[in-house]
Amino acid sequence: MTADLHTLDIAEAAQLIAARKLSPVEYADALLARTETFDPQLDAFITVTAELAREQARHAETEIMAGRYRGALHGIPFALKDIYGTKGVLTSGGSRVCADNVPGEDATTTRKLYEAGAVLLGKLQTHEFAHGGPSFDVLRPPSRNPWNLEHVTGGSSSGSGAALAAGLVPAAMGSDTGGSIRNPASHCGVTGFMPTYGLVSRAGVMPNSFTFDHCGPMARTVEDCAIMLQALAGYDARDAGSIEQEIPDYRAALGGGIKGLRVGVLRHYWEEDVPAHEDHRRALEEAIGVFVTLGAKVEDCRSRPVRDFLDVKVLIAETELFAIHQDNLIARPGDFGRDFLGRVLPACMFQSTDYVQALREHRRLVAEIKPLYAKYDVLLTCGLGPAPRLDASRTKSFWKGTNVCTPSNVMRNPVVMLPCGFSGTGLPMGIQVIGHPFGDATVLRAGHAYQGATDWHKRRPELVPGKPQPAVNSSGNEPGASDLDAATRSHVETMARRAGLKLNEHQWAILLETAPFAMAMAERVRKPRDRAEEPSLVFRFTDGGAASV
Repeated sequence: MTADLHTLDIAEAAQLIAARKLSPVEYADALLARTETFDPQLDAFITVTAELAREQARHAETEIMAGRYRGALHGIPFALKDIYGTKGVLTSGGSRVCADNVPGEDATTTRKLYEAGAVLLGKLQTHEFAHGGPSFDVLRPPSRNPWNLEHVTGGSSSGSGAALAAGLVPAAMGSDTGGSIRNPASHCGVTGFMPTYGLVSRAGVMPNSFTFDHCGPMARTVEDCAIMLQALAGYDARDAGSIEQEIPDYRAALGGGIKGLRVGVLRHYWEEDVPAHEDHRRALEEAIGVFVTLGAKVEDCRSRPVRDFLDVKVLIAETELFAIHQDNLIARPGDFGRDFLGRVLPACMFQSTDYVQALREHRRLVAEIKPLYAKYDVLLTCGLGPAPRLDASRTKSFWKGTNVCTPSNVMRNPVVMLPCGFSGTGLPMGIQVIGHPFGDATVLRAGHAYQGATDWHKRRPELVPGKPQPAVNSSGNEPGASDLDAATRSHVETMARRAGLKLNEHQWAILLETAPFAMAMAERVRKPRDRAEEPSLVFRFTDGGAASV
């Protein structure tokens, strides 16, 4: 049985552990051995906590044998994206800036998983501070996609996607500010769930954007994500964005099917806004057909273009990210990777008025989506198509392109990314199921019904022990010579100085390459507004305290 342990999902392993047919120690040892064999070609882990894992597994086994079974996560191995605080264990954020950061306490999510009896195998690779990447000039080289080692995993929860797809762990934690759970889930052929904003605590997790950060589970199935969410969900006074809600039984809510469920299809996402790969288009049509076959009431619908959501998200989030890291950007910019700098440095171009206007536009977007919530129980749209090659990564694409995941971060609603097929080259592709705020159970039920009718989530990549990593040439991502006119260049330099930045020639080239995109974004968000139009960061006082609306 040991040879097949890596194929178990959480629900399967939990059933065996509860019946005392699987030893948590045996399970942890088998996955640690698999990690030792295959992680050299994947770079999924930053830190393997083998000694801690064996200690926790022995404790779990002792409790279970004594009749003190805690539930479906008891004795289950998991791993954390390396932005989650772990007492006494390196939490690097994938950056040289935090290469020696060892927290004195656990993140709330870490603690909750421990309390559920889960067993920590280690800390997983992340794009730098859950943002820039893939990068070859940071603390560790980027993770490789188990389906093809020359291709990206998606980010920023890159190690989580790789480790799950490769069978190194059955459960992992990711974070999602603009798709960072869903991107690797789509590219690696696993399941990723971004809960409603405020449902899962962010306390003790390195921040990216206070406005848009979500913490959530990644696993192989929707059922597994529901099991994890049950342990994770709940109010936490340590997180200012946490919202107190009654927590349902997410796993129990998976049953019942989706007959009669009202489903709106945001087809314009992949037909107009971000034209999809032909293989992906066919897979999406087939997936929609599955929902119809299952009895859902399916029809097309529309929202604002994806670009509108992206402008608002990036302007707000990059401003917040710059503020978070400003001291180190001033004192030690050379310790950040090229891709992170190419995303965060242009935020020095944003002014306070730009930030407020983006927050006002954010409020408009939230209001405009409400009619879709009233008409449909869930929305369907595309995930990502086949993963691109690592050597095709370009920092400018972050500013020039669009992102089909970002609207859900702006709306702060729950969404699950599901595998929905494979390209002709054997790479996974994904579909998103989006719900109303705090409609997490309905989203999970719809995703579970789809997975019950398909087998895409059951497919596994074939890994070869000892296979070397193929070489990747990342030189194509170097910034080129600036062609900015003198006035624009002078404006960029003035704004950078006002922000306190002291950049070398290479870092200036990075800023000059991307600053014009930030300026254009700010211009798009400047729209006619009534002077009384409020931003999204408005507070209402209730008996229980202040609540953001």
